[in-house]
Amino acid sequence: MSKFMSPLAPLLNEYVYYRQVSGRWCDSYEVSLGLFDKHCKSKYPDSGELKQVMVDSWCAKRETENNNSCRRRIYPIYSFLRFLQKRGVTDIMTPTMPRKEPNTCIPHAFTEDELANFFDACDAIPRGSTIKKKARRLTIPVLFRLLYSSGVRTTEARLLRRSNADLSHGVLNIEYSKGHAQHYVVLNDSILKLMNDYDIAIDDLYPNRTYFFPFGGSRCLTASWVLENFKKMWFQKNSAHAVPYDFRHNYAIENINSWTNDGFGFTDKLLYLSKSMGHSTIESTKYYYSLVPRLADVMAAHIDEDEMIPEVPYESY
Repeated sequence: MSKFMSPLAPLLNEYVYYRQVSGRWCDSYEVSLGLFDKHCKSKYPDSGELKQVMVDSWCAKRETENNNSCRRRIYPIYSFLRFLQKRGVTDIMTPTMPRKEPNTCIPHAFTEDELANFFDACDAIPRGSTIKKKARRLTIPVLFRLLYSSGVRTTEARLLRRSNADLSHGVLNIEYSKGHAQHYVVLNDSILKLMNDYDIAIDDLYPNRTYFFPFGGSRCLTASWVLENFKKMWFQKNSAHAVPYDFRHNYAIENINSWTNDGFGFTDKLLYLSKSMGHSTIESTKYYYSLVPRLADVMAAHIDEDEMIPEVPYESY
């Protein structure tokens, strides 16, 4: 954790502690809060307290930003101010959050050769002499196979605590998710075996670790670490643009494609997939039909507009 240097340091440390003990801390907050702290220290060195101009000058949208990137940068500051307001510490106004823009990026459609090339590269990482290099060699093949085989978000995998991975029953308890919506993911046999083997091996390097995929022992992997290592493995033999999150899209589409002419209830499977992927609404799952043109016809053939999606029985969830 970076050390805060401005007069706001005590309040920032209180906020960080609150988020951590409540299980709502995100690594991305550390960067934003650290930069905000440096901004306050360098631009307003004589100010002993938080002022509106500090917030406004930092949270103003920049020419190089779109709405979404601006939202990501200033949201931790917005949350920090809300924390102070609820405790009567400040009456400074929170910044106006830019309107969220829809993601227009088309996920990469993996080919079998691309996937084979990628996982071959993951399995061919040379042995390292340091603990971090040994951990990287163990982590990369398992982490990316988990993303590919389960559809979990990259953030969910990074923040997965060891205590929330029930490897005896093959169930992951996803506590830290988009919108903090808790859900459960059942692992298939092959990834479960890999995760069991990994758990034993990584424990030799980092005993009593907090996160299932540790970074330096007590911390979790960072988003930049995941992206950087994905690119290193991907571009060894592949040339198309792809990112780790594309595994999640691939998981959804491959599942939906496999249901055609399946005797099991189509709407039931759609709901189970939605719950497993941690979607708050069924509409989020239906989004994947727009990625492949022919899937729209499959959806229309199986689901009426007025058909109600059934609830998942408690015993099944």
